[in-house]
Amino acid sequence: MPTPTKAKKIESKAISRKKTVNNSLVSFTGKYFYAVGRRKSAVAQVRIFKYEGADEKAYVVNDKLMKDYFPTSNEWDIFTEALRVSGAEGKIGVSVLVKGGGLSGQAQAIRLGIARALTEMDADLRPILKANELLTRDARVVERKKPGLRKARRSPQWSKR
Repeated sequence: MPTPTKAKKIESKAISRKKTVNNSLVSFTGKYFYAVGRRKSAVAQVRIFKYEGADEKAYVVNDKLMKDYFPTSNEWDIFTEALRVSGAEGKIGVSVLVKGGGLSGQAQAIRLGIARALTEMDADLRPILKANELLTRDARVVERKKPGLRKARRSPQWSKR
């Protein structure tokens, strides 16, 4: 006859996880203007704050500094393009939550979100941003693969025999 096994007592420990935030990040408070930008499969939720004396530490993407999140200056230029064109660079702090896509698509989604948020803040900026095509959503996405083809349009290699 098998001996009864003793039931093991399982203790549940409450694990508290604290989100560590870099102390060099700016904590934004007060009124903000919100907009959403999209590009390919990237979606960016953008909040802009009036923040005098803003520098690159006032641009936060997914709880990281913009220069830490985006590795190349190409994405930095895309990120700040709407601020440069509108003349708001150095006067506005930007906080972004972005998901999906790659870094280039995310940067372009953020650019659209910033431009839309700037028009929410000041309607007089709309003609300037529209003239520089910063309010236009780029709807191009990757084409789907079709059956019988190797890629979306690439056919299989032809063989004579």
